Amino acid sequence: MPLEQEMKLSVVGNDDVDLMQLGFQNFQCSGIKEQRLVSTYFDTPNLMLLKKHVGLRLRFDGQQWFQTVKESGQVNNGLHQRNEWEDKIPTDDFDLTLLRQTPLSALIEDKTIWPNISQLFITDFIRQSILVSDENTEVELAYDKGTISNKEKTTAIHEIELELKRGDISQLQFLSVQLMMQLPLKATEKSKAQQGYALHSTKVQL
Repeated sequence: MPLEQEMKLSVVGNDDVDLMQLGFQNFQCSGIKEQRLVSTYFDTPNLMLLKKHVGLRLRFDGQQWFQTVKESGQVNNGLHQRNEWEDKIPTDDFDLTLLRQTPLSALIEDKTIWPNISQLFITDFIRQSILVSDENTEVELAYDKGTISNKEKTTAIHEIELELKRGDISQLQFLSVQLMMQLPLKATEKSKAQQGYALHSTKVQL
């Protein structure tokens, strides 16, 4: 049960970000990896998963399916910390054995909830990512641009995530400050899941 720790920064404006132009004091940057990520988020019609403060998605990166469960965790000034369970799966069918090892276990056994799980919204974006590191720290910088949509509405994704892979959380915040000095960014407390749920005009937080 890894703890996901990341800074979420919203890009101000529509201009593309050129990752090749970025630099970080005392850190090295890898080459750019680019992929299209399509994720489907699920819930019941009355948003029972949201009310239980847990999220469920299936993601396809062009080659591999991933099944992900996230708890709501905590957010402070753009720093998101939450428990996450992510597993590779062979197809777009849920692996219930793996899901029973997550907070969804009780909901799966509830015959009034699990049979009503269905697609709620989809995120579809291009991700460009680099690794920023020194001998003690490794952070994945991911630049995402695309859309979030349900059957009726669509909203834009234009953001940067800094996810701590190894090292101290203070370095994540240090890198975010350096990044905000180079680009028109602002810290955001809204995840992609929250933006998707917002299309349903709900005020319940995830």
